[in-house]
Amino acid sequence: MWPCMKLRHLQELLQQIDDFHKPKILLEQYATPSHLASHMLYTIQTQYGDIDGKIVADLGCGCGSLTIGAAALNAGTVIGFEIDTDALEVCYKNVTDQEFSSIDIVQCDISQDLFTNGWFKKFDTVIMNPPFGTKHNAGIDMDFLKKAIQLSNNSIYSLHKTSTRNHVLKFATANGATGEVLAKLQYDLPSTYKFHKKSSVDIEVDFFRFEVIK
Repeated sequence: MWPCMKLRHLQELLQQIDDFHKPKILLEQYATPSHLASHMLYTIQTQYGDIDGKIVADLGCGCGSLTIGAAALNAGTVIGFEIDTDALEVCYKNVTDQEFSSIDIVQCDISQDLFTNGWFKKFDTVIMNPPFGTKHNAGIDMDFLKKAIQLSNNSIYSLHKTSTRNHVLKFATANGATGEVLAKLQYDLPSTYKFHKKSSVDIEVDFFRFEVIK
């Protein structure tokens, strides 16, 4: 087991991070819960050693929870990629408040082909909580996974709906990576948008590790 800060301390740190002020449904903006983000990152480091000293990318970094968590676990460099200006403002504030010098934030649209230019195989580890793909964004989760495989020279960690597990594994294999499910989780989506009728909904989610085929 690789050493890192205690799980409890990591979760306490991530609980301090500000969430989206005005989340956008078209971008499927939901904050990654601190308990979920901390357990993901703790597993990535203690079980696989894929954060400490590594060059890490966070695709669709949002308000920066996974980015900041990776920095707290001593990543050599963490670069968060995010398209939304409002989310970036919150992310910048969160990063500034935590005073991590190892973090850079880049505004871009990772769905564009040009995004890969200059970043191809530059990262040891890619972490992400991508949009799951609603009727407005069908397939965007696989766009994220494809880009992650192009950027990583080693491993990728991601969340995907359990109902899409077989499709995700087949897609990864077809695009140059092998995948395994590390855990099946209950993702608590709080009532965020006006059309939500319940205070929260639990969605079954797989926590994946993908290994790039070299």
